[in-house]
Amino acid sequence: MIGIAGPELPHEVLLAAGKHGGPLPFTPDRDAPQASRWLESKFAPWAAPVLECWLEGAYDHLDAVLFSRADDTSQRLYYYICELRRLGEAKGPEPLIFDIARIPRDISRDRTVAEVRALADRLGVGDASLQAAIAEANARRAKVPALAEGPRCLLVGSAPPDLRLHQVVESAGFVPMGDTLAQHWMALGEPVGTGTDDPAAAIGIALHSRHGGPRSFADPAEVLRQRIAASGAAVVVLWRIEEDEAQCWHLPAERRALEASGLPHLILTRTDWLGRDGAADKIATFLQGLGQ
Repeated sequence: MIGIAGPELPHEVLLAAGKHGGPLPFTPDRDAPQASRWLESKFAPWAAPVLECWLEGAYDHLDAVLFSRADDTSQRLYYYICELRRLGEAKGPEPLIFDIARIPRDISRDRTVAEVRALADRLGVGDASLQAAIAEANARRAKVPALAEGPRCLLVGSAPPDLRLHQVVESAGFVPMGDTLAQHWMALGEPVGTGTDDPAAAIGIALHSRHGGPRSFADPAEVLRQRIAASGAAVVVLWRIEEDEAQCWHLPAERRALEASGLPHLILTRTDWLGRDGAADKIATFLQGLGQ
């Protein structure tokens, strides 16, 4: 089985191989004394507990872990683990990386397609299996999850470690919308094209054209407007953690998009991923003040 650590991965290839092991599990709040020997503070905060689990042997049941070039921490952690394995400081599953390219030009698209083919070849996946996996993933994309009745609150910005912020939103009388970190890693994106004799190319083209994400060239304000419209949100909370430096440059454009939406919104930046800075209380107070 192959675990994943990062977003924008070719899930169809792992499904076709029958080896999709899902996101690496970890406890966000745990201490990580071994990992702290190797990781700098500017890694995203999920890296330390993941590396600690790796060093403890918690992932030894996996054959490999697929990291993503679409995320800075994911790709850096891949190289650190490779080096720790070379030095004999770590064992565990084989680290792999998916070298997605997001620049909007043909050579970038072709690079991503080539990476999909390389992974499929490595796992012994043929076109027929890929076609079936595309159909399965598209069926999952078409399923609309049932939501509770009530006004919706869209959580955007950094992906929280678990449902702790969602529970705050629910307690205030709103229906939370937005992915946790594990859901972000598992997000399938837009449907992949069918009816082609080159399913690997279809997967690569869909990955290359995805909207949003730290490596995307899409207009961040437009991405936010689309997310608001798709969610049917009545209120928006933009929550971004201290370590999420790649996205901080988008804040002015996102702020203008929120103001133009006319929706009540709360912006919290440089926050603590584990919620030890009172951000949850600020969200609760904000939502309760809306009188829902």
